[in-house]
Amino acid sequence: MKKLTYIDGLKGIGALMVYFCHFVFAFYYAAYSLLPESSHTVSGIEIVLGKTPLNLLYSGNAAVCLFLVFSGFVLCLSYFSTRDRSRLKSSAWKRYFRLMPMILITNLLIFFLMYSGLYRNADVAVITKSEAWFAGFNQFTPDFLQMLYESFVGCFLQGSNDYNGVLWTIPYLFWGALAAYLTAFLVGENRLRYIAYGVLVLVSLKTDIYFAGMFLGFAASDFFCTQKKGMELWKKFWIFPALAFAAGVYLLSYPSIGVNLPGTIYAPLPAAYTVVYHMAGAVGLLIGVLGIPGLQRFFGAKAFRFLGDISYSLYLLHFPIVATFSCWFFLGFYEKLGYHLTVGLDFVFTTILVLLVSWLSRKYVEPVSTVLESRLKNACQKSGKGK
Repeated sequence: MKKLTYIDGLKGIGALMVYFCHFVFAFYYAAYSLLPESSHTVSGIEIVLGKTPLNLLYSGNAAVCLFLVFSGFVLCLSYFSTRDRSRLKSSAWKRYFRLMPMILITNLLIFFLMYSGLYRNADVAVITKSEAWFAGFNQFTPDFLQMLYESFVGCFLQGSNDYNGVLWTIPYLFWGALAAYLTAFLVGENRLRYIAYGVLVLVSLKTDIYFAGMFLGFAASDFFCTQKKGMELWKKFWIFPALAFAAGVYLLSYPSIGVNLPGTIYAPLPAAYTVVYHMAGAVGLLIGVLGIPGLQRFFGAKAFRFLGDISYSLYLLHFPIVATFSCWFFLGFYEKLGYHLTVGLDFVFTTILVLLVSWLSRKYVEPVSTVLESRLKNACQKSGKGK
C-alpha cells in the first residue's frame, strides 16, 4: 500500500503541538488557565487568544487525541490492505521493542540532568506564574533503579511518568495497539466486525476514553482500506468531509480548561466534556482529510512529513529541553531583555534545539529499536531450531 504521508504529517503536527503546549504553559500559563492573575500582559492577550480557535496551536490534550487517533489508524493498514494475519503477529511482537528503547534512553538522559541539578523549572515557575503546573515536575531525588523500572515496566503497566511527564500516554499506545491487533486477528474478516469495534469503543468510553482514540482510528483504517465504494462516495460528496473537517477543528480547539467560556464560540457546548470534544474532533478531522485530496496534499507537505518522521523523538525529548535549556536561558536574560523579548528568543532557540535533537535522535538513536528487534527475532529462531 502506498505510504499515506499526510497521516504521518498530522502525527507530526500533533507532536509539535504537545511541545508548543508545554512551552506556553510554562511561560504564559494564563493562555491555559484563562485567569487574569496569571497574565503577563496588561491587555490580557493570552486570555483572549486562549478563548479562540488559535488555542489549538498549543492544546496538548487535543494533540494527544490527534496522536492517538492517527496512531490507531496506521496500526493495521498493512493488514487491512493485504489480509496477511502474520503481519499482525509480527507487529504485536515488536510493539514493546518499538516503544521501549527510546523511553529508556530519554529517561537515562533525564536522570543525568536531574542528578546534575540542571532542572530549573521550579525556579522559573515562580516568575512565570505557572507554579500550579510547571513547578512540580522532576522535583525529587533521582533513583536509578526507579528510573529503570519506569522505563522497562512502569510506564507500560501503570503509565508512571515521574521522570518524563509525557509517558502517561504509553499504556494507550501499547495496550491499545495490542487490543487492536488482537481484534483484527480474531474478527478482521468477519462481516460483523464493526460491532466488535463498537463494543471496544463503548467499553473505552465507560472506562478510559483515551483508549477510544486508538480504537476509533483503527476502525477508520478498516473502512478506508476495505470499503472502496463507501470511500468513493465520501470523496464524491466533498461537502460532507469538508463539514467533518470543520467540525473537527472546532471541537479540537475547545479550550482545555473547559471553563470561563461564556460569550465565546464554545459557549453552546456543555462544560466538563473536554476530552470527549477533543476525541470527537480528532475523528472528524481524520475522516475529513480522508475525503479531501487537497487537504491530503497540504498535510503531506515536506515540512509536515519531516515532523512526522521525528514525531516520536520529538514527543519524548522536548520536555527535558524546556525544563533545562529554556529555563536556564530565561533566568539568564529576562532581567536584561524584559519578559516578552526573552520568552520570544527563548522559544526560537528552544524550537531549533528541539527539532535538531529530535532529528539526531531519529537518525542515530531510534534505529536501536530495529536492531534490538532483529537480534531478538534471530535469537528466538535459533532457540526454536535448537529444540
